[in-house]
Amino acid sequence: MGGFFGLVSQRECATELFYGTDYQSHLGTQRGGMATYSAEFGFKRTIHNLENTYFRTRFEPELEKFCGKAGIGIISDTDAQPLLMNCHLGRFALVTVAKINNKEELAQQLLKENMHLSEFSSGKINPTELVALLIIKGKDYVDGIENVFNNIQGSCSMLLLTEDGIIAARDSWGRTPIVVGQKEEAVAVTSESSAFPNLGYETTKYLGPGEIIHIKADHIEQLRRPNKGMQICSFLWVYYGFPTSCYEARNAEWVRNECGRVMGREDDVSVDCACGIPDSGVGMAVGYAEGHHCPYQRGIAKYTPTWPRSFMPNNQERRNLVAKMKLIPNRDVLQGKRMLFCDDSIVRGTQLRDNAKELFALGAKEVHMRIGCPPLIYACPFVNFSASKNVLELITRRIIGELEGDSNKNLQAYATTDSPEYKRMVEEIRRRLNLTSLKFSKLETLVKAIGLPKEHICTHCFDGSSMHTLTERNTPIEPTQT
Repeated sequence: MGGFFGLVSQRECATELFYGTDYQSHLGTQRGGMATYSAEFGFKRTIHNLENTYFRTRFEPELEKFCGKAGIGIISDTDAQPLLMNCHLGRFALVTVAKINNKEELAQQLLKENMHLSEFSSGKINPTELVALLIIKGKDYVDGIENVFNNIQGSCSMLLLTEDGIIAARDSWGRTPIVVGQKEEAVAVTSESSAFPNLGYETTKYLGPGEIIHIKADHIEQLRRPNKGMQICSFLWVYYGFPTSCYEARNAEWVRNECGRVMGREDDVSVDCACGIPDSGVGMAVGYAEGHHCPYQRGIAKYTPTWPRSFMPNNQERRNLVAKMKLIPNRDVLQGKRMLFCDDSIVRGTQLRDNAKELFALGAKEVHMRIGCPPLIYACPFVNFSASKNVLELITRRIIGELEGDSNKNLQAYATTDSPEYKRMVEEIRRRLNLTSLKFSKLETLVKAIGLPKEHICTHCFDGSSMHTLTERNTPIEPTQT
């Protein structure tokens, strides 16, 4: 995934930019970057590797080098950003939150058009560079961003820091969010509205799908109307959104609470308490305890001083070890208890299987698991929400493959809540993970809790819908007739 923050102010902005960008740390683990612009000194930029450290640690010693009243920052799970460009449109710095599935084809097309691509030691194409090259093919910034919307397959939201403020453009289908905040003397724009309160900003606008705005310190100008269709990622509310953030004016923690409340009311299991797997399972567990009329207790606590949520190495063996080290079970709460745990999702199932084994070893009498979303059956082609690179890494697809002889067979039946196939799959997951019982939130419950029309939410990873939007062009809302 990834998250960005930018602001245009009537005062020096480096400190606010630093803290606003830091509030994106739960969204990315690989690269961090900041860029500022001042009329006197031009663009200043720094990019750092964050795989073995944190954003604040890397950037705080360099704050003094940044100057100017406008800047953008990024924490990315993919490529090194921001990029600096100088072209017929002018000079600009660019950050993106993007997943581009056809980047190889786009790169080849650009090379045929006599454009060049930077060579990186990793040998990989930088998707932000592709976006920059598509932008500079336009006659102006808006035309260039339209070129991005019309050519990429996947998603892309972006911020451009220019010599005249910031241009913000939300993904054509709105799969990732952009939120605007304002206060006296400054306007800010971000992926996560949780960046605003402590910096004194009030949320004033959620950009629509495909909407483009030009931000200056004292006003905002709309450069492109939003599109008619929206497919915002439902996983924002399930997992990677920060609890205090809102998307389309729907708070992430409230949605998690509500999913838990509904499941708690409907559940007939007898348990002694409900617990949340930190961090993203906590909100659901609080709601479950309320709905089920049972106590909420911390059977597992996260060691927060040195293990932030975002810090997960790329190496799978180290990921498994870090996942274990971050969470500390409380033996005195567990012993002899019928424990119910809530978590956001099950991807591979490896970590949950190991957790269940340890919880029983520490004295838990029963270990029930409740999951905040439906089973993940389809790989996501739209955003980078999971480290899974292959659909067969999903425990659901491995089980379907064993049951059907083909991991792609009969998927709609397995995705249909309470169908015979669905029940058989869930029971097999429960058995393999050695859980006393296992239930997933219903898709209908999640959609209702989010509070948007189903057609405005991307639920592809659960039910396989939305694939047509991968290549389909979204059209702007017609202007109001007067």
